[in-house]
Amino acid sequence: MALASIQQGYGSRRRFHWLTPARIRTLPDHSRMISSGMKQLVVIGGGVVGVTTAWALAEAGHRVTLVERDAALATGASRANGGQLSYRYVSPLADAGVPLKALKWLLDPDGPLRFKPDGTLTQWRWLMAFLAHCRGPINRRTTERLLELGAFSQQCFAELQRHAALDAIALRSPGKLVVYRQAEEFARVAARTSAGGPERALTREECLAIEPSLGDGGAEWLAGGIFTSGEAVADCHALTVQLGERLARHPNFRGLVQAQATDFVVEGDRVVALRTDSGELGAEGFVLAAGLHSAALAARVGVRLPLYPLKGYSLSAPIHGVHRPPTVSVTDFERKTLYARIGDQLRVAAMVDLVGDDTRIDPKRLAALQRNVRETFPKAADYDRAVPWAGLRPATPSGAPMLGQTPLRGLWLNVGHGALGFTFSFGSARIVADLVSGKPSPIALDGLALRPA
Repeated sequence: MALASIQQGYGSRRRFHWLTPARIRTLPDHSRMISSGMKQLVVIGGGVVGVTTAWALAEAGHRVTLVERDAALATGASRANGGQLSYRYVSPLADAGVPLKALKWLLDPDGPLRFKPDGTLTQWRWLMAFLAHCRGPINRRTTERLLELGAFSQQCFAELQRHAALDAIALRSPGKLVVYRQAEEFARVAARTSAGGPERALTREECLAIEPSLGDGGAEWLAGGIFTSGEAVADCHALTVQLGERLARHPNFRGLVQAQATDFVVEGDRVVALRTDSGELGAEGFVLAAGLHSAALAARVGVRLPLYPLKGYSLSAPIHGVHRPPTVSVTDFERKTLYARIGDQLRVAAMVDLVGDDTRIDPKRLAALQRNVRETFPKAADYDRAVPWAGLRPATPSGAPMLGQTPLRGLWLNVGHGALGFTFSFGSARIVADLVSGKPSPIALDGLALRPA
């Protein structure tokens, strides 16, 4: 099915079983649920994390309702992200050398990082916690856990494909090439690359052999690269919308509620209902998967989530016969820019702006991104017709998502994936589904659970 048809189909109440406000109020509450292992659950958030979570819970045998405030799925960070499924390239931003690099980036008007005080305590609290994680041993432990989550998520995506048979999502597995501009940085990373492992350290010439388009702008800057076979790319937006269509036909799916979640109803230490601007929705369990908006909602019931938006930009540039886009997925390490061919478009994603809850497109940042891509891949796509986008990636200071139970019974988390929400969504959905079902997590959760405030 064409993407335009998917988008048009999503707006149909008949096909997608939208629940009206009256039906919200008449849904059975938790005291009347059948306690046979099947639970009545509500997932809050219609991005890739929320939809994969709803699917995993339905597959686990639970009756699921999905709540999304917008009129369509995947309108936030899932809309036009980088599209890379980087199961092996998961190193969190918080690392020992980042504070010094950050100072250099801030002095460069075209640099990958921008900081602007937003006048909130949340921003400074997050930054202090982030700096506390910028230590080698902490980064290594977090990376190990994220590698495990990435490998598990890759397995879960393959399983999802077997059951949901998603098509028209521009899925390819060309491998990923991380290129380096500084010889010292490349030598340091190459020295850690083990022989016989999934990653291979490549010279400049070997990089050009794998991806000839790197030479279109002159490759004098290229010091080398790390190539990982099997890494994939796909259209996150199309995948989320199409999985929503599959979910709508699932026998355990109760419907999609378009409403703004505003608060929870708590009895004792248990969450028993979700308040929305269209009424209350009772259930046995609730999963927060609403990205950045999860923090404000959790705070209403005394649960503080250390989330802050990392603003990123992307360009979606059309590819025609005269163009020579990269075949493999490419990440420019120093410039923090990634390139992925998604169907007949080149998706370019870059930048980390700490500017608060602001999705406006800054013309200066957009111009900097255009200069960068035209210099690196001048023949890859029609940049004059590129469609710009800016989105907010909900990140924790450590770079690891928060999965599982909160201090309140019946309230679960699947939040804080940062720039790797697409990559981790399949695995984190399965983990949460297992936990809600009373099963142990398939991987260790130390470093992946809610940290004390």
